[in-house]
Amino acid sequence: MKEIIACIRRHQVPATKKALEEAGFPALTIQSIEGRGKQYGIGGWEAEVDPELNKVLRPQQVTESRINWIPKRMLTLIVQDQEVESAVKTITEINKTGHCGDGKIFVCPLHEVVRVRTGEVGKEAVL
Repeated sequence: MKEIIACIRRHQVPATKKALEEAGFPALTIQSIEGRGKQYGIGGWEAEVDPELNKVLRPQQVTESRINWIPKRMLTLIVQDQEVESAVKTITEINKTGHCGDGKIFVCPLHEVVRVRTGEVGKEAVL
């Protein structure tokens, strides 16, 4: 089994939930989070960029008050190994705009899952 953690834009949650349900993934957890990516927050830090490598070399000096934390939503779902590709594809298709801030998806292995109410473990605890 795998845990899929997706950090996405807040306004994309309804469409993402609907798409996941239609793809057969109705169970998920949603949390409100804040963070920033390598762009250091939209309108936050000014960065020196190497145009050939298209990568940030170093942030320039700015005050702490200019750091912008971007509000996002974190979706967590547990899937069987063979379902990972489908779940990731579903999340990606709904959230991809091609702009900074579309989000990140993390796929993590799970060693064990236990349903508290029944004591079921493994695959049976998720179904």
